[in-house]
Amino acid sequence: MKHLLKRVMSFASVTALATGLMMSAAQAETLKIALAETPSDEMAAFFVALDRAKANGLDYEWTAFADEELAIQAVLSGQMNIGFGTPYAIMQRSKAPIRIVFQLSKLKFFPVTTKKYATLKDMNGEPIMLHSRGGGTDSIANVIEEREGIKFGERSYVPGSGNRVAALLAGQGEATILDISNKNKILKEAGDRFHVLPMFDVDASDEALFANLDWIKSNEEQVNIFVKALVSVWQDMSKDPTIISRETNPDGPIGQLPKEVLDELDGFYAEAVEGGLYDPNGGGRKAAKADMDWYTRAGQLEGDPATLNIDDFWYFAPLDAALK
Repeated sequence: MKHLLKRVMSFASVTALATGLMMSAAQAETLKIALAETPSDEMAAFFVALDRAKANGLDYEWTAFADEELAIQAVLSGQMNIGFGTPYAIMQRSKAPIRIVFQLSKLKFFPVTTKKYATLKDMNGEPIMLHSRGGGTDSIANVIEEREGIKFGERSYVPGSGNRVAALLAGQGEATILDISNKNKILKEAGDRFHVLPMFDVDASDEALFANLDWIKSNEEQVNIFVKALVSVWQDMSKDPTIISRETNPDGPIGQLPKEVLDELDGFYAEAVEGGLYDPNGGGRKAAKADMDWYTRAGQLEGDPATLNIDDFWYFAPLDAALK
């Protein structure tokens, strides 16, 4: 199985950018953050953490890229300092000293089907809609097949969770894999027709913060302020998910989202916390080990997960300091 997640660039692209990577070791006056998407409800907690970090002296600016591949490229080239993603293939196959410092969220995706199916094993030989060939949902399907001992039937590719929801509602498919928001949407609109199949627990990272290790060490104070703020929000959120809506800046990027989105923040974060989407301790070594297993199964890492060195992929010092 050699599928790569959509966020992974070719090895040639990585090699071409490796030279520019060395530029990022210099001191940065302003922390430049590469987001992998435009601000949304799922990023509200992250922006609350940014506000806390700013109150503690962090000067930052962010740029929203169209997808994770572009965010990764921006960090690799030295254009941005820290970014969203899980660029494991890049870390393993290139000479780029890229390291993850914080797990933003776990891989919590939901197999949503008509009530014709009761378990994942019932999907053996059955068609499924996924986001893209070689993308994240494709890799999740691969791991489901391996873990459950099944083989999906025809895979059709419909980019965008919202589009797959629309296809299911229109009767153009019977099964897909969705994120929390779109899973909630379809169950709210058609819970009499669709449900979520029981899924095994996953501690692996969906989104993480990563940066050039040389830059991290040269900007230790900035990184420590940032990671400490993230830990504080993730821990507060685990105790009271409503902290996110209460601390969201009405004049900030999340505060400018439509009222109907803002009205659902408490519900979204309550379910996300209950469902284990966020590790209050930032993932750390537990997440790193889970990542070795998951991304090997998914085809983004090569080798035996038991022999892969997590220190080749993560830099734990900022998180360790924040948790003390």
